Amino acid sequence: MTATDTRAVLDSLVDSGLSGREPSREDLLAVLATTDAELLDVVAAAGRLRRRYFGDRVKLNYLVNLKSGLCPEDCGYCSQRLGSKTEILKYTWLSPEDAAKAATAGVSGGAKRVCLVASGRGPTDRDLDRVGKTIEAIRAENPRVEVCACLGLLSDGQAERLREHGVDAYNHNLNTSEDQYGEICSTHDFADRVETVGKVRTAGLSPCSGLIAGMGETDADLVDVVLRLREIESDSVPVNFLIPFDGTPLEGTWGLTPQRCLRILAMVRLACPDREVRLAAGREIHLRTLQPLALHVVNSIFLGDYLTSEGQAGADDLKMIADAGFTVEGAEETTLPEQRERIRIRRRGAGTELAPNA
Repeated sequence: MTATDTRAVLDSLVDSGLSGREPSREDLLAVLATTDAELLDVVAAAGRLRRRYFGDRVKLNYLVNLKSGLCPEDCGYCSQRLGSKTEILKYTWLSPEDAAKAATAGVSGGAKRVCLVASGRGPTDRDLDRVGKTIEAIRAENPRVEVCACLGLLSDGQAERLREHGVDAYNHNLNTSEDQYGEICSTHDFADRVETVGKVRTAGLSPCSGLIAGMGETDADLVDVVLRLREIESDSVPVNFLIPFDGTPLEGTWGLTPQRCLRILAMVRLACPDREVRLAAGREIHLRTLQPLALHVVNSIFLGDYLTSEGQAGADDLKMIADAGFTVEGAEETTLPEQRERIRIRRRGAGTELAPNA
């Protein structure tokens, strides 16, 4: 593309984002195909939408790994997978008190949302009760904190039970396109993940679903999974960059550059202008010194460590946010723009196979 063509593509995507129109798949592919010389133009275009819907605020999220390792699923990117030889921490369920202590550390650092994660295919009813007791302990210390759960595939009725336990959101990433999914996992499929996100939405929880970049996917795979995330109305979209742990099938996979990561983030923002786009795992090792530039595209990051790897020090995250001219979003502030809070397209009841909201 010429410079004129690139500007036309970016202007078209910004106009679509401001007017609520569906972005063009071809335009999104064109963003990923831009050169490093055009990178600042791409970031600036995505930044227009980020500023329009989220101002200068950055939402902080904090992970608490309730149960680590020994997962029966074989997701090729995961250090907790079946047969993983990665020397990670392995433990069964944290006590509610220990989980609350970890959550309080994150909230003290500025986190607005605590994400409670447990390895495994999906929760049992007993697991849901454990999570409920953990939320009680967390909210006893931090009554206004948002709680997101990430427990794997959900069975019928489990999303509703989690809502009763005080869960606000549920994370279940699509990770990659439907076409590529079979190459990274064989113990469940893409449709299983989409079904769980649908159950989350139907139960009245906020869906959190995103992707992992750097697993050998094509540009088409990246655009297709992002458009699917837009279609299933994921409220928040975590963008992870593969951490190629030794002892996993994807060990040694180092195909990302900082510039590539920024283009991916910008494409996600241009496709999902009013969604919470979260910079997630792998940002420190792939974006490196360009992390502050990513804040002009995303409006949300994880604070501190991840599930099985260490992240940048929380104090350094806060300095980075301030130095880049942004502010930490407060507990009293609404993350999503008003129209996403107010308008929900019906996906259940008459004309669908899902139960009505009655």
